[in-house]
Amino acid sequence: MEHSINKVFVCLTTIQKATEAVRKFAAIPGYRVVVTGDLKTPAPYGLEANQGTFLNVQEQNAAFPELSEALPVNSYTRKNVAYAVAIREGASVIVDTDDDNIPYDDFEIFPFDASYDTTASDLGLVNIYKAFTDQKIWPRGLPLPEITKAENPLDQYAPTAVRVGVWQGLADGDPDVDAIYRLVDGSACIFNRRAPLVLAPGTWTPFNSQNTVFRREVFPLLYIPCTVTFRFSDILRSWVAQPILWQAGYTLGFTRATVFQDRNPHNYMVDFESEIPMYLQAYRSVEVARNAVSPHNSLLGNLWNAYQALGEAGIVQPQEFAALKAWLKLFE
Repeated sequence: MEHSINKVFVCLTTIQKATEAVRKFAAIPGYRVVVTGDLKTPAPYGLEANQGTFLNVQEQNAAFPELSEALPVNSYTRKNVAYAVAIREGASVIVDTDDDNIPYDDFEIFPFDASYDTTASDLGLVNIYKAFTDQKIWPRGLPLPEITKAENPLDQYAPTAVRVGVWQGLADGDPDVDAIYRLVDGSACIFNRRAPLVLAPGTWTPFNSQNTVFRREVFPLLYIPCTVTFRFSDILRSWVAQPILWQAGYTLGFTRATVFQDRNPHNYMVDFESEIPMYLQAYRSVEVARNAVSPHNSLLGNLWNAYQALGEAGIVQPQEFAALKAWLKLFE
């Protein structure tokens, strides 16, 4: 389980005491866990200093005052401060996860620069789960009209030398699906242990913040927007990130499940309500993000322009930009 890349940080936020998942990540040699608490997080959290770093809201405000104070409390976006800690401490790789995703004993970070099975370009929106299971299941954030499409362009791919910027590892058990799936079916899923699959530019799918690995060069794309609903926030991040990755010469890849999700209790109707903007604004978000990205801008410039365009479209709110400005200062 030890990884050869120096300074791997595992980042999460929580309102619970340290879980089995957190302790297991903390036990991986060479990995450092960073947890940002919220007002509801119990004290003491239960993570020893030699296992990682825990910051309550007051400590977050002291460490990163401009960023932390621009983020709402009782919000999943407190996770942005965990990323900031890892970045400040010189992370080479950030594993983005939640405290109910238990890493398998063979958890690994796949090399970013290598030859992998890669889809065709410009396939548009695809259901990535079809490449890893025959089960009728789809990732949270996939626009609803895409769910019933019969064709599966993901069964055509070819080995290609790529530079992966973001790996999305799948999660067995109770994977990341939307509330509609859980309300009408809810079957568990164990994904096939196939080789990684990389999406070529112009082939889109939502990715989440539950078992996701970012390389240093694309750390700015970790930013989770704070003025949309909880269940939309990391999905909107994924729509923003993908065209920016392509312009910077990177791709998005998916791997077999490297964690098992023992999901924390949820109210599915509350989840559904939080997901409504995600359903209604999915296509618009993709279009706005794609049109805002330019080959003439840097990665940071494209990130700013994408959120500006999302603000003009009414998808994020004016308060977003205080947090985003503070975030971008981390990379000056």
